[in-house]
Amino acid sequence: MAISFDNALGIHQYTVGVRERNAEVISTNIAQANTPGYKAKGLDFNKSLQAASSGASIGLSRTDGRHISASTTVNGETKYRIPTQPDTGDGNTVDLDLERNLFMQNQIRHQASLDFLGSKFKNLTKAIKGE
Repeated sequence: MAISFDNALGIHQYTVGVRERNAEVISTNIAQANTPGYKAKGLDFNKSLQAASSGASIGLSRTDGRHISASTTVNGETKYRIPTQPDTGDGNTVDLDLERNLFMQNQIRHQASLDFLGSKFKNLTKAIKGE
C-alpha cells in the first residue's frame, strides 16, 4: 500500500513554503525602511496557501518542439499595505515596529509548522517500521 503524502501531511506541507515567502516579503520591507518612496508590501497568507495547495501553476510557452516544457508554481501575490503611520515626508510607508513584529510572528509560526511536520514524519517512520 502506497503512502499518500497529501493525505498524511495535509495542508501543513504547504504552509512552510508560504511562510518562507512571507518572510522574504517582510524582510524586504525591513531592508527598505529608509528608502524614500518605498511602499510596504504584504502577502495574503490565506490566498497564497490556497494557491500552493491547489497546485496552481503557470505554464511557460515553448517556441520550438525541442524546448523543455516547464511550469512554475504560483506563490501568491504581494499587495501594498495600508500605512499605519503618518507620512514622514519621504513617501516611505514602512512601519519598522510593525514589520519586526510580523517577522517574529511569522518565524514562530514557521517553526511550529516545521515541528509539526517533523512529528508527522516521525510517526510515518514508526508506522513503516511497525513500532
